[in-house]
Amino acid sequence: MRQRIAVVGSGPAGLTFARVLHRHGYPVTIFERDTAPDARPPGGTLDLQEGLGQLALDKAGLLAEFQALSRPEGQAMRILDTDGTVLRDWQARPDDRANPEIDRAQLRDLLLGPLDVQWGRAVTEVVVPKGTGGVLVQFADGGQEAFDLVVGADGAWSRVRPAVSSVTPHYTGVTYLETSLDDVDTRHPDLARLIGDGSVAVYGVNRALVAQRNSGGHAKVYAQFRAPLDWHTDLDLDLADAEAVRSSLLALFDGWAAPVLDLLRHGTAFVHRPLHVLPVSHTWAHTPGVTLLGDAAHLMPPLGAGANLAMLEGAELAESIDTVGGPEELDEVVRAFEERMWARAGRWASITTAGLERLVSPDPSEALAVFDRVQSS
Repeated sequence: MRQRIAVVGSGPAGLTFARVLHRHGYPVTIFERDTAPDARPPGGTLDLQEGLGQLALDKAGLLAEFQALSRPEGQAMRILDTDGTVLRDWQARPDDRANPEIDRAQLRDLLLGPLDVQWGRAVTEVVVPKGTGGVLVQFADGGQEAFDLVVGADGAWSRVRPAVSSVTPHYTGVTYLETSLDDVDTRHPDLARLIGDGSVAVYGVNRALVAQRNSGGHAKVYAQFRAPLDWHTDLDLDLADAEAVRSSLLALFDGWAAPVLDLLRHGTAFVHRPLHVLPVSHTWAHTPGVTLLGDAAHLMPPLGAGANLAMLEGAELAESIDTVGGPEELDEVVRAFEERMWARAGRWASITTAGLERLVSPDPSEALAVFDRVQSS
């Protein structure tokens, strides 16, 4: 008898898990609080690494489709000094498939494929009752359903995590403000050349500006800086007032080269993204019937590892479940999976935490050293 399995969350982790199970003919129920795939802006682009995210897509039978959609040229990276001087300019080779970029929306649609997501089903709690009967998923509409395994892939503020861990994310001291440039090649050709085929980054004292090309002529711009979590309250700044936010950022980056500041001058609305993380060594006492993937399990700084790890975890867990015969065996493979996940995620959390400290630091040369090391590896 097949086990009753539910996934909470339709991000890369949950969808990869469900898609690999689907490939093996295994039914899975997906619950997502958003009312539709496009209910929220999907965010920027992702680079999927050969041994992580791309391996997960291969396990899902989607690697060829990914390669048709991805942008190898998006691996290009240019670093400028605050006066506009080009310090580094790495160009991707046409045949380089190590870390090609793909928009989050494209990846989501690729993974969704034939999957049946129950949109608008907001999960409020997961309860593990004593005895048998399965794990209960409770919903905002007052209903509940029982499953043999509930996989929490619902991100930083997971509603599944409290079933296994009392730990919550903490603020890193680094805040992002995200804005966008639309039709950049037509409307802002100078900025399009500045960004290039991939991304451009400028690092100063405890702050940075990063712009990243997406598909369809779009680009994302991220102002990064160290500040208290309530920094905008102290300034009496309304984060919904785009012009007020723009003025505040231009003051924060005052003295930087005019073409760099144009990334902020021409941006549209601003989205506040204070960076939170879970402890580097986050684990939990194994709880039969519940586990976590991705940010729900190991939220870390957004430095290219999180989504890749989440997807590979989803694929590996799904492949393990495909081999089980009964409830006891299901619990054994989940327990073994968690041990492997904790070890690997802990290593990456250490790397990305150290990376964030160096990328947004009092010494801008620290950021340059990080990229030099990555490029030489």
